Amino acid sequence: MMNTFYHIGQYFMLMARVFQRPKKIKLYRKQIIYEINSLGLGSFGIISIISVFIGAVITLQTASNIDSALIPAYTVGFTARQSMILEFSPTIIALILAGKVGSNITSEIGLMRVTEQIDALEIMGVNSASYLIVPKIIAAVFINPFLVIWSMFIGIIGGYLVAQFSGVVSTDEYIYGIQYAFKPFSIVYAMIKTVFFAYIITSIPAYYGYYVKGGAIAVGSASTKGVVSSSIVILIVNYVITQLLLI
Repeated sequence: MMNTFYHIGQYFMLMARVFQRPKKIKLYRKQIIYEINSLGLGSFGIISIISVFIGAVITLQTASNIDSALIPAYTVGFTARQSMILEFSPTIIALILAGKVGSNITSEIGLMRVTEQIDALEIMGVNSASYLIVPKIIAAVFINPFLVIWSMFIGIIGGYLVAQFSGVVSTDEYIYGIQYAFKPFSIVYAMIKTVFFAYIITSIPAYYGYYVKGGAIAVGSASTKGVVSSSIVILIVNYVITQLLLI
C-alpha cells in the first residue's frame, strides 16, 4: 500500500515538471508531429481490424439471442450502435492502445534513461520530462478522438456487412436500429472518456519509463507495470466518468 502511495506522489511530482512552461517551443513542434504519426496513425490498422470484427460479433450474438417475437429486429442495430459508441470504441480501444502504445512509450523512455540520454538532456539545460512526455500527451489527446470515431464507424459497418451477407437481420432493420433513439450526447460522452484515456495511456507508461533503474530487464519489467497500471486506471476512470455523466 505504501509503495502505491509512493508511486502516486512521484507521478504527480513528475507531472508538475512535465507541464512547466517550455523554454524552446520550437523543439516540441516536430516532436508532436512525429508522435501523432507514431502513436496514432501507427495504430490505425489494428484498430480497424479489431473494430470491424467486434461490430460483426456483436451483431451476430445479439441476433442469435433474440428469442422472443416481442423484441423487434431493429434491436440488433440499436445494440451494435450503443455497444460501439458507449463502451467498446472509447474503452476497449483505450485498453488495447495501453498495451501497444504504452509499452512502446515505457521502453523508449526507459532505454533513454538506462543509456543516460536523459541525463545528457538535463546537462544541456533541457527539461527532459517535459520534452519527452508532453509531445506524447498532446499527440494522443489530439489523434485518439479521431481513432475512436473511426472505430465506431468501422464497427457499425462490420455489423452491417454481417446483416447483409448472413441474413441474421435485414439491412433495413439494422439501419433503422442504428438511427433509433440516437442521442448526440453519446458521442460527447465517448469523446470525454477518450481524452482522459489518451492522457492516461501516455503519462503513466512515461512515468514508469522515466524512473526505470537498471538495464534491459528492468525496462521490460517497467513496460509491464506501465501497461497494467494504466489499464487499471482506465477502468477506474471509466467507472467514475460513467457515474458522473450517465447516471
